[in-house]
Amino acid sequence: MAPRANWKGFLRLSLVTCPVALYPATSESEKISFNQLNRQTGHRIKYLKVDADTGDEVPNEDIVKGYEFEKGQYIEVSKEELEEIALESTRTIEIDDFVDRSDIDPRYLIRPYYIRPDGKVGHDAFAVIRETIREMDKVAIGRVVLTNREHIIALEPMDKGLVGTLLRYPYEVRSEQEYFDEIQDVKVTKDMLDLARHIVDQKAGSFEPEKFEDHYERALIELINQKRAGKPITPKGKPAAANVVDLMEALRRSVGGAAESKAPAKSAKKPRKAAAGQKEMLMPISGKKPAKETSAKKPSAKPQRKSA
Repeated sequence: MAPRANWKGFLRLSLVTCPVALYPATSESEKISFNQLNRQTGHRIKYLKVDADTGDEVPNEDIVKGYEFEKGQYIEVSKEELEEIALESTRTIEIDDFVDRSDIDPRYLIRPYYIRPDGKVGHDAFAVIRETIREMDKVAIGRVVLTNREHIIALEPMDKGLVGTLLRYPYEVRSEQEYFDEIQDVKVTKDMLDLARHIVDQKAGSFEPEKFEDHYERALIELINQKRAGKPITPKGKPAAANVVDLMEALRRSVGGAAESKAPAKSAKKPRKAAAGQKEMLMPISGKKPAKETSAKKPSAKPQRKSA
């Protein structure tokens, strides 16, 4: 079952309108997350909303938004006042432009959403808009209000639906000049470029996300399983930094190394499918039945709380 929609409203291209819903296209719920604990008691830390001057806890119904125009001076803005200035994009994604995908600077990309018709009506209008974008091989640009802010959104067809990617405004993107101005102008020789191109040719391939693994996530899982099993934690050695003296020699060695890494290894293991879920690799919790069988052994004795 699809998750709950983040936004519901209408998609409009001129006079063609249909009800749609936006769903998050990505999720980080499978990643290991930590809570903050009191080292002395092992109890979880709880955050309270308190008055900065009195120290008293403030209930949610008494909390309002405020803009600080001077130090310690605020202009209060109520929820009702914010609703009064609601833009049309709060409920409607109006397609304003069609652009080439290559025109969109990657720095402007924020996050993707899946867009589909909302309910049983409007599928015909949705299909017309989707196929128009697909036929023209363009990206549709509109506006939508999410998380109380208006965003630019880029719409592209995907299968039977649309993918909408939120975009940043120009004032949100930092200029590269303040970072790149101090980079030295270096002349790269033809021999160096030829060797570097050879390395690229040897490593050339197609982007296959499933072959990449989150090594840090796996290391966290191993750490947690070892601590639950009461095993000692052995620090892993850090790789030594290589001191490159001769750039040409480093390129030549890289050419040989790239050729070796390109050769298929007989014992190479297939990457674990992402759909399986990282957390399924954790040891089962005592008294609970795991969602799927795991190869990790259950600790014989109930482990006591251990400090990191």
